[in-house]
Amino acid sequence: MDQLLSSFKIAIPEGAFIKDPETSVLGKNIITQGMELIYDMGFDGFTFKKLGIHIGSNESSIYRYFENKHKFLLYLSSWYWAWIEYNLVMETHSISDPKEKIIQAVTVLTRKVSNDTSSTHINLVLLHKIMICEFSKSFLTKSVDQENEQGLFVAYKRVHSRLQDFIKESNPDYTFSASLANTILAGALQQFYYKNHFPSLTDCSDKNEPSDYYTNLIHKTLFNES
Repeated sequence: MDQLLSSFKIAIPEGAFIKDPETSVLGKNIITQGMELIYDMGFDGFTFKKLGIHIGSNESSIYRYFENKHKFLLYLSSWYWAWIEYNLVMETHSISDPKEKIIQAVTVLTRKVSNDTSSTHINLVLLHKIMICEFSKSFLTKSVDQENEQGLFVAYKRVHSRLQDFIKESNPDYTFSASLANTILAGALQQFYYKNHFPSLTDCSDKNEPSDYYTNLIHKTLFNES
């Protein structure tokens, strides 16, 4: 799995960047150090000026790769969901039983990212933490419809589509497959956030992870099991 991941190329919509950061050392450094700054100071406090100082480069050099910090966040979110899709495909493709497949899919989508074993410059643990706190800011904007038409949320929507298909296969009579799929995708990040910051709003804890909750939800919702 690790060997396959190291050779796997994440495809990012071209509208998320001006120059592909994967094509240069500076571009990769912008991604790596930019993630660290966003995690340390939050997306609202993050600026390209601060990033330029942090990496010892002119602010203008960063603008050669990204139009603004919002597009930078769209790049990171696209990378995250494309990586999630890869893992989802890899860990479900050999499963023939629809019930077993949906349970494994939910596990992949809602589990904690506990290690980073790939050789990529992207710190997957850190990226997951950023998505927990910042993903909603990538689409809660006035420009969301235009950016959606440009395909900047295609990776997230592909994951949603795959999960929806798994739900339909496991229970063809269930009416709300699209809503349930989105509840799981968006909700998993929210449950991690609530666990860390609003523990009274969730039953998730060190003993009960979001994956436990959503697996239980699938059993009860799709299979009417206790």
